[in-house]
Amino acid sequence: MTDELTICDACEGDAAAIADIYAHYVLESAASFETEPPDAQVMADRIAKVLGSGYPWLVVRDSGDRVLGFAYAQRFGPRAGYLYSCETHIFVRNDALGRGIGTMLINALLAACEARGYRQAFALIAGTEPASVVLHARAGYLPCGTLTGAGWKHGQWTDVFMMQRKLGAGNETLPESHA
Repeated sequence: MTDELTICDACEGDAAAIADIYAHYVLESAASFETEPPDAQVMADRIAKVLGSGYPWLVVRDSGDRVLGFAYAQRFGPRAGYLYSCETHIFVRNDALGRGIGTMLINALLAACEARGYRQAFALIAGTEPASVVLHARAGYLPCGTLTGAGWKHGQWTDVFMMQRKLGAGNETLPESHA
């Protein structure tokens, strides 16, 4: 395709398009363990919460301003010790797969997380999503564990692969304060 793709910060106005993209994964796959797709208002609230917590939420747009994918990071765990770790999520419109959008998103998301001072990124990937495992591995994530039968969806138990990537200096130096 000759479409020019751009990455930018998500905004509340993107919520309907994001909800539409995400609905496919909720209904048709185990990429999300949600079973009911959130509507645009719920998604707008999620975007506001992520951005308000200092984490990035990005979208990829085509030349017609259509959202083709989104990626965001959130706190990995609720305890204070996880302050410098984040969990990453990436979703691409089903009809836009294979165009490099996932790679664009993951690279931009990791750069945004590093710029905010995060030191470790984690991804929890359903065992039914091998393309996501490959995407993360190409971005430098390494396997760090398997949660066997961790999720139940579509009438079957699904494993979850944990992958981890160092951000910046990782755990080689003391953390710096970040926003």
